[in-house]
Amino acid sequence: MKDKHRILFEPFKIGEVEIKNKFCMAPMGTLSHSDSQNAYTPDAVEYFSERARGGVGLIITGANWVDNEAEQHVDSFFPCPNTNENLYEKMAKEICDRVHPYGAKIFLQLTAGLGRSALPPALKKQDFVAPSETTNRWIDAPCRALTTSEVEHIVERFGNAAGIAKKVGFDGIEVHAVHEGYLLDCFTMALFNQRTDKYGGDLRGRLTFAIEIVEAIKKKCGKSFPVIVRFSIKSYIKALRQGGVPGEDFAELGRDIEEALEVAKILQEAGYDAFDADAGSYDSWYWAHPPMYFEKGMYLPLAKELKKVATVPVIVAGRMEEPDMAVQAIESESIDAVGIGRQLLADAHYVNKVLAGKTLDIRPCLGCHDGCFGRLLEGGRGSCAVNPECARETFVKLEMAEEQRDIAVVGGGPAGLEAARVSALRGHNVILFEASDKLGGSLLVGGVPKFKSDDLKLAAWYERQLETLGVDIKKNTKATKDVILSINPDAIFIAEGSKAIKLDFPGSDLDMVAMAEDIYLGRKTVEKSCVIIGGGLVGCELGLHLAQNGKKVTIVETLKDVLKSGSAIPPMNEWMLRDLLAFNNVRIMASAKVTSVSKDGATVETQEGSEVIKADSVIIAAGYESRNDLFKELRNEMPHVYCLGDGAKVRNIRAAIWDGFEVARRI
Repeated sequence: MKDKHRILFEPFKIGEVEIKNKFCMAPMGTLSHSDSQNAYTPDAVEYFSERARGGVGLIITGANWVDNEAEQHVDSFFPCPNTNENLYEKMAKEICDRVHPYGAKIFLQLTAGLGRSALPPALKKQDFVAPSETTNRWIDAPCRALTTSEVEHIVERFGNAAGIAKKVGFDGIEVHAVHEGYLLDCFTMALFNQRTDKYGGDLRGRLTFAIEIVEAIKKKCGKSFPVIVRFSIKSYIKALRQGGVPGEDFAELGRDIEEALEVAKILQEAGYDAFDADAGSYDSWYWAHPPMYFEKGMYLPLAKELKKVATVPVIVAGRMEEPDMAVQAIESESIDAVGIGRQLLADAHYVNKVLAGKTLDIRPCLGCHDGCFGRLLEGGRGSCAVNPECARETFVKLEMAEEQRDIAVVGGGPAGLEAARVSALRGHNVILFEASDKLGGSLLVGGVPKFKSDDLKLAAWYERQLETLGVDIKKNTKATKDVILSINPDAIFIAEGSKAIKLDFPGSDLDMVAMAEDIYLGRKTVEKSCVIIGGGLVGCELGLHLAQNGKKVTIVETLKDVLKSGSAIPPMNEWMLRDLLAFNNVRIMASAKVTSVSKDGATVETQEGSEVIKADSVIIAAGYESRNDLFKELRNEMPHVYCLGDGAKVRNIRAAIWDGFEVARRI
């Protein structure tokens, strides 16, 4: 351990429960594994125990329902202690018994429900509930007000669920959520709560629901049984279904900092033993699930305000994976403990690597949400874009190969790097060919903007792992059919990547016309203004990058809207990118086409007519097409020849890494 990180490994207490270090695994409901009886599955046991083995001091589970009557949830969405107590207890006890030997503590997160934030597929019928009549966050459907007796029933079910949790060995409870605009949070906000019963009225009345919950848990489990609360310090609601971006001046419609401090005083007086603090709501979803576009540690200024009134520990996540930042936050008394969320999906052994001083061996989280949320929204299991083993430990576990083989890998992009890494981990002899002088492929281009610097860290991580594993790396070496066959490999993994699509129009040969890659890599520059042809992810992120660096940017997209081509982008990332483009005055011209370019700029045809956009640069970001010529030459030369990543189909980093992982783990 580096001496400067020593404070991170000093214990702290929540109530009477001592946590061995200051690292807490943040709750992530997208990765809850539950069966048709709403009990945890064996997969969940492995998922949590692997994070405990990785060194984290406290694990906070994802959400568990306490009630399925007032708000009727579909089965297998979240676990629920109150559905089938006997079955739930058996698997939950397995989790506790597997976590505790590593010295970790584990708190069960219990939720009052989704409320107006409910995704329609999460409910058995579209009977949306809320504190008062309002509309659903996602669709224009009404939410009915819960009755007083329904709220009291939910409170009672909290107590019962907490009793089950204590019985099977959980060390405490986290109440979800006075945060993110879920049902309980909506009760706390005047924006959504116009009730006249005991659960409405002034601030203390609106907090009655949360107060009765902690009282019910303490009554059932004893006053010494710790209960923490998930707590959003600021809602960032600019308008319904519209958030405010960092640095934007707007009128807060939800909970602002001043009110949050009053809420905190009331909640800790009521018996809550710690705050698991963050910010945001489903109307400003990117604040609660921060994409790469945020600065690291974006909640720390808010946490510092909370600490002024908190008499109990404050835990804060929100891109807190930089150990030096965590040390500074604790030493400055901005927080008491560090929440680590998606970084523990990317690398379950993050904490142990910090302890061992091996921070360069930590596989970085990209903030992409593509594995944890994107895959879930596609109908798959939530996992991690850069770690295909995450939440799939039971059926994709890597094992040493029975027979050592010679593996040839072509291409040093994400797919090739992962295939080489996994092959070497399993004991094979691996040789990797890369035509350029650097490993990383698309990571080296995508990682140029400040907000995507973690892409560069991932490329560096891969290179370090391959060197440690003894992979024979051949840079500046173009692989040909003859070269590959001359080494007589047992398997060939070909990841040739993709190439940018060029466009041909009058003026496309002018020096002021560039490809997106030319700008990113500094081969060409934008002086003052530019027109970007293509409003996919590449074009929009390039536009944001240039605008944040003082350039005047216009994006021209032939489709009716930007960000509608290529792989789907997780909602929180898309919404934040859109809002940041608007905040940075990037002009977007949809249903439009650049027809020609001259020294004066680009001529753009729209439904309203023709317009010349003055610019000193025109940048083409019209997408990519696969490169797989070598694969076509080799695919019938031997049985185990595989085309991976963009060479197979242009998608995203997750698809490339997962391709490489899957083929390499079975050779």
